[in-house]
Amino acid sequence: MIVENTQTQMRKGILEYCILSIIAKGETYASDIIAELKKAQLLVVEGTLYPLLTRLKNNGLLTYNWVESTSGPPRKYYVLADEGRVVLEQLDKTWKELEFAVHIAIGDRIPPATEQPTT
Repeated sequence: MIVENTQTQMRKGILEYCILSIIAKGETYASDIIAELKKAQLLVVEGTLYPLLTRLKNNGLLTYNWVESTSGPPRKYYVLADEGRVVLEQLDKTWKELEFAVHIAIGDRIPPATEQPTT
């Protein structure tokens, strides 16, 4: 139980960073964000993603564009706002600092990841 709670908290802590990083690559539809997170083995459901996207938008980090779809209603595509780019740069710096700190703390106990982990 303790391990599962810690794992959940670790994943939640990096989810926003990963979402901003995905959107920074270009205009992105929500299902594409979920697919990218799934490839990274960060499984997220729509019920988790949409409130987070709304919060990021309300905080001025994202904007969105409605794009007509040939197979249904218009789709909302998310774009990183200028403030989102500033925040992402700060998070990149924080991530590098944390990555360094964790590497130093765990030492050689766990070698650096070179491949996707297996579950």
